Amino acid sequence: MAVRARDGDQDALDDLLRRIQPEVLRRCARFLPYRQDAEEACQDALLRVARGIARFKGDSLFSTWLYTVVSNSARQTYRSMKRRSAELPTEAERIPHQRDPRTTSVIAGSRIDLLEALDQLERDRPNLVAPLVLRDLCQMDYGEIAEELDLALGTVKSRIHEGRKRVRKSLAVT
Repeated sequence: MAVRARDGDQDALDDLLRRIQPEVLRRCARFLPYRQDAEEACQDALLRVARGIARFKGDSLFSTWLYTVVSNSARQTYRSMKRRSAELPTEAERIPHQRDPRTTSVIAGSRIDLLEALDQLERDRPNLVAPLVLRDLCQMDYGEIAEELDLALGTVKSRIHEGRKRVRKSLAVT
């Protein structure tokens, strides 16, 4: 179906987008702590798939290509949220030290910390981000990652190892 969509079959593309939407939303929710943010990232990812399906080469699994699109969309949504929040102070920032425990989640906090660590890694060593995200967040195997990124298997493994060390260090500081 992905190949037909890539080749210009609009019905195949519509069907593909309908079929992948639940999985895309689930994967976005693994990155982003709040459902509405995950939904925004999901819509962005589906739009990117629709616009960029012609770039799907077909020499790897469609799911492998999709994971890359989803992770990029989720991380871009996070960056947009971060910029918006810097521009508009929230109620919590206007009233210092008043946190509502009902809206503060350890899981949400840990995801935000991870996104921050990935942003830092992107600034310091951008070549480490994609292999790490594809392995640890998208749960792809090393061979699929090597194929998707067109890298040697040993290179993928070493980049994931180095990326994990750096992210672990960032998470330990926060």
